[in-house]
Amino acid sequence: MNTVPADDSGARVAFATVVASIAGLWLCYFVLTTLRWWLYGLGSSLDLLWPRVLVSLAGIAITLALWLVLRLFDARPLWAKIAAALILSLPVALVLAQANQLIFADVQTVVYKRIEVSQGQARDSNGDLLGDMPLDARRNAPIEHAKPVLASAWQDITEIAFGRYFMMLAWCALYLALLTGEKARAAERREGAFRRAAKAAELRSLRYQVNPHFLFNTLNSLSALVLTGKAEAAERMIQSLSAFYRRSLADDPTSDVRLREEFELQKLYLDIEAVRFPRRLRADYVLPAELEDARVPGMILQPLVENSVKHAVSPSGAQITITLAARVEYGRLVLTVSDDGARTPGGETRTGFGIGLANVRERLEARFGSEATVVSGPVPDGYATVLRLPIVGEDRE
Repeated sequence: MNTVPADDSGARVAFATVVASIAGLWLCYFVLTTLRWWLYGLGSSLDLLWPRVLVSLAGIAITLALWLVLRLFDARPLWAKIAAALILSLPVALVLAQANQLIFADVQTVVYKRIEVSQGQARDSNGDLLGDMPLDARRNAPIEHAKPVLASAWQDITEIAFGRYFMMLAWCALYLALLTGEKARAAERREGAFRRAAKAAELRSLRYQVNPHFLFNTLNSLSALVLTGKAEAAERMIQSLSAFYRRSLADDPTSDVRLREEFELQKLYLDIEAVRFPRRLRADYVLPAELEDARVPGMILQPLVENSVKHAVSPSGAQITITLAARVEYGRLVLTVSDDGARTPGGETRTGFGIGLANVRERLEARFGSEATVVSGPVPDGYATVLRLPIVGEDRE
């Protein structure tokens, strides 16, 4: 049974994806800061490596907390998401800056002494101490050539928080992009489910068109047998009709059936018609063993067989043979329903044959699209309809 998913407003970014994006952000931070410190001759020192690791781990945890709050706005309009990202990133950046200050507090004096030896100055040309070093350390560091620094701890934290703020905004932008992608995929799945539901409804409608038409013709035949006093023949027809409908209505009208079952169903139908035409109707079945389990739409041959009875057997006084045959041709399943009834003048299509044929065409198009074809028309020894469709096996879901 086809189901339609709920509205895509509930789409979420997978937790694993969120964690991977956060870890990727802080891994990039760790690599870039390590590279920068290495350029100053400090990157390979273990006593400076662990603080950067701790800063990165703290950053991951704090950013994850930001996500827990930001995800509450997933179902809100885009402007609300953007506003939330801009506002929430500010306190998060301050917390990150404070964590950076605390983690580097124990190593700041060592760092500045090494910078004095290697560079002769504590700050770069932008006034930034290697990106992550707390500025209050610069006031205590014994570096004669250090540039003037900010006068308060709050200003120190603010300078680091400024960079962290834009880091958080960058991650928020990435998260919103991932969320938008999830919503788009959810919308595609929803649209696909609606298309499948519509196709199933079309298949069901077309299949149900076959049953009433067949029943109407059969009841007419049954009535004729009763009126002519052929009670025994009428009883056999009723029993065959019961067996036919018990089998044909048991299947899901949108599902495929084994080709063997389709042939058996048509044999039941022709047995019913043989009660009406005991001397005029003969049936042949050609089904190779290797094709018995091939899957086809249920009752796909019914309108074709019924039309052969109506337009070849019924108006004829001679014996008519209806043949159902299956074969493989160029990797495709070929089904043929033919009869050796008389051709109409000029070889034109039989009157009334287009209704059943249109049903078959529409069902195959709904099921297989352009991969299935139907060709129908007079042949030298009668009339034939040929279906060519993909070979579908048991693995079809």
